[in-house]
Amino acid sequence: MYRGKKTAAIIAAAGKGTRLGGPVPKQYLDINGEPMLAKTLRRFSDADEIDHIIVVTNEEYVGCCGSIASRYGIEKMTAVTAGGAQRQDSVWNALKTLEDKCPDTGYVLVHDGARPFVSHRVIRNVLEAAADSGAATACVPVKDSLRRLDDDGISSSGVDRSMYFSVQTPQGFRLETLKKAYQKAFAEGFYGTDDAVLAERAGYPVTLVEGEYGNIKITTREDMPMENRTGTGFDVHAFAPGRKLILGGVEIPYDRGLDGHSDADVLVHALMDALLGAAAMGDIGRHFPDTDQQYKGISSMVLLRQVGEKLAEAGYSIVNADVTVMAQAPKISPYVDEMRSNIAGTLNVDKSRINIKGTTTERLGFVGRKEGIAAEAVCSISR
Repeated sequence: MYRGKKTAAIIAAAGKGTRLGGPVPKQYLDINGEPMLAKTLRRFSDADEIDHIIVVTNEEYVGCCGSIASRYGIEKMTAVTAGGAQRQDSVWNALKTLEDKCPDTGYVLVHDGARPFVSHRVIRNVLEAAADSGAATACVPVKDSLRRLDDDGISSSGVDRSMYFSVQTPQGFRLETLKKAYQKAFAEGFYGTDDAVLAERAGYPVTLVEGEYGNIKITTREDMPMENRTGTGFDVHAFAPGRKLILGGVEIPYDRGLDGHSDADVLVHALMDALLGAAAMGDIGRHFPDTDQQYKGISSMVLLRQVGEKLAEAGYSIVNADVTVMAQAPKISPYVDEMRSNIAGTLNVDKSRINIKGTTTERLGFVGRKEGIAAEAVCSISR
């Protein structure tokens, strides 16, 4: 409720999102654990000024949209309606649904479903300006230099950007103002790029409201925020006679090696567990069990490559990895550079993303007694 009148938000989510790509329209893609549309809906559902939410989406996703609202607790969802051929047709469908379901509505905000980061401040300020003047839109000053293509289609001229703004949503209106603007546009066969254009064309001045640069519309893959994850791994192997000592894919001269089903590369094992953990893919015991004879004596670098491929298939990139090897003996510092090169090459990342360091335990514990070697790894991945 705002100034004694009910307020509705129309969320335009009927676009196909072809520029971003993906198996479903962009508004249904996951951002940090939940659909983009769920994040957008929550911004309006949490705003005290909003009474009703109408979502307009592709006909085949009407049921999916309702399920999202239920699953993520969007209590103010009033209706989901199917969109039309163009955005203007879709919003008009939503306005007709609003008139049917919520006849007591006085103000309406129209917002892009692909703008999940709109703040309550912007929602409130646009609504306030719309209540005062009849029509308002969020916008931000243009930051980049502008040039206008000349009539010859080749040369160009500079433009004073101080008078230009990038338009955002929400755009707010007195309900009757927006309905009349739409009726005039359809009567004359006019299609505009947004609702503010229709209001302006119908003779209603549009108030500019300060938006936020963070209120972006996700249009291409580059607009998607990165999902960052961190994982840790730890492994221990005892020394055993008659085995080679392999660390980071490097054979290190020593009188004993490490005991294990594979080559017992404790450094790489800790790293693999960290990578798998960051991606919530379990651990190396699940993927490469020591009860499986195909892994008997296998190089851990082969397994590391497979882990890297699993992460890549899931869309993850490795940001960095830091591994600490705990060994009283032998000293690993002469071999660290080769280890980093091996691991970076196997994971197909730049060497600068891999760090390896060694430490002793000051002769304490099993490491200090030279009974074995331990390794701990921390890594970050993103997608």
